[in-house]
Amino acid sequence: MPAQTPSAKYAHARLIERLRNQAADIERLAAGLSEEALATRIVPGKWSLKELVCHIWRVQEVFESRIEAMLTQDSPPVARYSPETDTEFEERLRSPAQELVEGFLTEREQFLTLLGSLSAADWRRHGTHPEFAHYDVHFQVEYMAHHEAHHVYQMFQRRAPLGRIPH
Repeated sequence: MPAQTPSAKYAHARLIERLRNQAADIERLAAGLSEEALATRIVPGKWSLKELVCHIWRVQEVFESRIEAMLTQDSPPVARYSPETDTEFEERLRSPAQELVEGFLTEREQFLTLLGSLSAADWRRHGTHPEFAHYDVHFQVEYMAHHEAHHVYQMFQRRAPLGRIPH
């Protein structure tokens, strides 16, 4: 197996750092608010801060299980994720928001440790996805980072009307 090129190694480190920073933003945007404020749908018909945290955590779990499959199987099938039919999301949403944030942050650190331990060959392990012809661990992590960034921005928008955002 060829060694990881400096540019690939840098790209992987950047993705890991991006996910670490986004987790810090999620913690910051949820800080200092009551359960009621976190659970309030600021934008009618759109997720609350609590629901966004729950969704981000569930996506991380789904994507981590995909990565584990790609690391242990040859080109495993990767099913689409549909939050609308995710019963685990609904069940988890019954927990207090602060527990959701803390659970997410704990699992994020474990996930980042896993990513940091991957070899160059691991980042290139493939899966078979119905929408994406070139689907490997790197693609999955980058996709996750972009998807999550979108939701962190939504959290920022929903947090702004609730008062000063912590630094």
